[in-house]
Amino acid sequence: MSSRQLTCDEATGEAIAEEMRRDPSIFLMGEGVDRREYGPSLFKEFGSKRIICMPISEPGYTGVGLGAALTGMRPIVRIGFVDLMPLAMDQLLNQIGKVRYMLGGQVKVPLVIIAPTGAAGGAAAQHSQSLEGLFVHTPGIRVVVPSTPYDAKGLMKTALRENNPTVYLPSKPILRIRGPVPLEDYTVPFGKAEVRRQGEDVTVVAWSRMALRALEAAEKLGKDDINVEVIDPRTLVPFDLETVLVSLKKTGALLIIEEECKRGAAGAEIASSIADEGFRYLKAPVRRVASENVPIPYSQVLENFVIPQVDDIVKAAKDIIKAKL
Repeated sequence: MSSRQLTCDEATGEAIAEEMRRDPSIFLMGEGVDRREYGPSLFKEFGSKRIICMPISEPGYTGVGLGAALTGMRPIVRIGFVDLMPLAMDQLLNQIGKVRYMLGGQVKVPLVIIAPTGAAGGAAAQHSQSLEGLFVHTPGIRVVVPSTPYDAKGLMKTALRENNPTVYLPSKPILRIRGPVPLEDYTVPFGKAEVRRQGEDVTVVAWSRMALRALEAAEKLGKDDINVEVIDPRTLVPFDLETVLVSLKKTGALLIIEEECKRGAAGAEIASSIADEGFRYLKAPVRRVASENVPIPYSQVLENFVIPQVDDIVKAAKDIIKAKL
């Protein structure tokens, strides 16, 4: 397949544009979507009937998205930051995630909610959170966490063809990262992890920005003859446990890396699943590296202290190797 270099933002925008051309029921709405990221090019092509600027009311236009999905449309709801998602959690938890189940499958809810996540450098406590665990905990919702432009486009296309609601969580720090994206049409399936790097000493599960940091750490560890296998789940719901178990049979050790605060995060659910299904393969305790259980500071120095860095991952991997011995 031929490809070119795009940013995650450009890849996402291209996926939305291609799917909007393919399916006239798809439209995008949110605050300032005519001028944010990929919005200007979409607005120029599709106009105000399909690129709809909404007032500052996340609960209101998330509810509009649900209503549109229930009546045959395929809305994309763009929320500026994942930190603002709690404003719409009644819609998400009590309506969007449950209505298809409660009506016995008689309706479809093809709704995609985009909410950039993570710390972006000095955005402070109310605009820097990673909240994947909130959505993993909610039945009925797909949770998507792309880490490359290729996946950003392919996962968005899959989400827009789904008949169930999807929360799409691109990491703010990787939105401008470039990578190869095929010219041909393609999708990335939900529930299928990508093994980013092969190794036999430690299995590392990491997503979004932390997947990239895990790969950096793996390069450093390789210089010390520690071979790390890096698995990027790409979706947290559904989660590809089988790929992790296959890796764990080989390595006997698991390290989970995430940007969420450690307490009650998605990584805890992954660790619990391994305890249930893969305990017999473990030669060392499961380790987790996550953000500290504090609000994200405004200071860049303190933000870096709170959020996992490459050296934190390297140290944790070495600690696991010692535990195996």
